[in-house]
Amino acid sequence: MKTNATLFWILAIFFFLMCAVYVLWSLLDTGKVEWAGTLGIGLAGMLGAFLAFYMGRSHATQGGELPEDRLDANIDDGDPEMGFFSPWSWWPIILAAGCSLIFLALAVGMWIIYIGAALTAVALVGWVYEYYRGNFAH
Repeated sequence: MKTNATLFWILAIFFFLMCAVYVLWSLLDTGKVEWAGTLGIGLAGMLGAFLAFYMGRSHATQGGELPEDRLDANIDDGDPEMGFFSPWSWWPIILAAGCSLIFLALAVGMWIIYIGAALTAVALVGWVYEYYRGNFAH
């Protein structure tokens, strides 16, 4: 992760330098600043700086190198517990259908949002309370 942070810092510096070159070039060519390109290149530099800062802070707080970053690590070293997933649950599929209807409403008609929102709410409640009823009740 430290290498990634270094690469993003290099990328941010490159974009900031290219932004300055772009501003000077547009001033020499037209006599005024071309704002669309200047802001685009400058914001690309800001994005690189934000990502580099985040990765640097994440590397500092994780307490050393991750197993994925070490050459002598085994595959099992980076095998964390991912959480508990319901193996026979149909609720995620119903939730995906409800969210799909909500996004479909943006293209077809806003009245579909009511159907999608109702289906999404039912699916969320069903998924959350799945282990409180039926065969798998606590």
